Amino acid sequence: MAKTENPKKNIVKRVKEMSAVAKKSTIIKEEYYEQHDCKRGLRDINGKGVLVGLTEISEIVASKTDANGERVPCHGELYYRGILLDDIVRGFVREKRYGFEEVTYLLLFGRLPNAAELEEFSSMLAGLRILPSGFLRDVIMKRPSVDMMNVLQRSVLTLYAYDDNPDDIGVDNVLLQCLDLIAKFPMLAVYGYQVFRHYYEDGSLIIHKPDPKMSTAESILHMLRPDGGYTQLEAKLLDLCLVLHAEHGGGNNSTFTDHVVTSSGTDTYSAIAASLGSLKGPRHGGANVKVIRMMENIRANVNPADDDSIREYLNDILDKKAFDKSGLIYGMGHAVYSISDPRAKILKSFIKPLAIEKGLEEEYRFYSKIEKIAPAVISERRRIYKGVSANIDFYSGLIYSMLGIPVELFTPIFAIARMSGWSAHRIEELSNNGKIIRPAYDAVAEHQPYTRLSDRK
Repeated sequence: MAKTENPKKNIVKRVKEMSAVAKKSTIIKEEYYEQHDCKRGLRDINGKGVLVGLTEISEIVASKTDANGERVPCHGELYYRGILLDDIVRGFVREKRYGFEEVTYLLLFGRLPNAAELEEFSSMLAGLRILPSGFLRDVIMKRPSVDMMNVLQRSVLTLYAYDDNPDDIGVDNVLLQCLDLIAKFPMLAVYGYQVFRHYYEDGSLIIHKPDPKMSTAESILHMLRPDGGYTQLEAKLLDLCLVLHAEHGGGNNSTFTDHVVTSSGTDTYSAIAASLGSLKGPRHGGANVKVIRMMENIRANVNPADDDSIREYLNDILDKKAFDKSGLIYGMGHAVYSISDPRAKILKSFIKPLAIEKGLEEEYRFYSKIEKIAPAVISERRRIYKGVSANIDFYSGLIYSMLGIPVELFTPIFAIARMSGWSAHRIEELSNNGKIIRPAYDAVAEHQPYTRLSDRK
């Protein structure tokens, strides 16, 4: 019997040919952006974001007013609900506690919990850290994915069907839904990875149930590792990463997505799935994976002891001759921060002890060297309106690597943390704004007459 030809194969080939026409038809002339005073990416020429909303959840400070009344760049500061992040970190580190649960409470309720409230809140999250009956088998294992962000999105949307009241957008119901997702995200991500590893890499299928006595960071490491073990230093470093990624103003892409989708009046699961789709992008949450790949590539092509060799290769990256030929040095620069990213500074101050514990001091020194050389190279080559410095992605991937966390989970861990901020912003949008968010686009296409089908060439 003759084999039937797959029609999709020919369709795919033809679509590839047609794509050039589609692309050409959508290219907008550069001069139009200036003529229409269009702020591309919702940012002005200096990189300052266009004001589209107000928030009490967090604040980013990248410049301050000097004695002459002019705004000048400063070392970056990040505030959660008006409290300096450095002080929050210093507080729970000094008291040798985990901080993620405390920060989540702060973001959701606007104040730090007392001891009893923190214990109750942590117990609530632990009690919600359980998947519906058959969910692991029927949803996560049924169709394994090579991308854990896809697993998270698919799982979140499917959880809608397990909710008895999914479309109620009253704050009490939304808060319950958000707490449920905050608690379940670690399981969805780690179990998704374990299933991927089993089906795609022929590894053993290991499913550890979370221990209700463990913090979020401890639970992630416990569920991920075959023996379920971890050191206190490892858990505290991962907890710190979760704290630093939990929130970052309303203007980052995924949080703005959360506001936009929430403003339509849709359900929590749809809003969070949309934010996950945004975070998946390499220009946002996927950047730390790019950093790791780039650093591996740099090390393989330079003499780590020779600064000139490093400088030359970084120039090749900027010239689109090396690495992924994007012209970007990943982990350097930020849309808002100029002199420094406070989250990167905090992370760097905690990395060395872990590097020593893991015997990776040489790797740590190499990262430190790139951190010094790269901004100078970028400043020499590019027209920079503000300073360039290492951002949090530059060091978070290094910590995850030291912890033995696979790259497939780098961005999902970011999502696990940011779910706290997304939840706070969703509740803020529902509580304050009755209007759907709809920015303006100026049409620049030239008008043309309609041509009858028989007259078209």
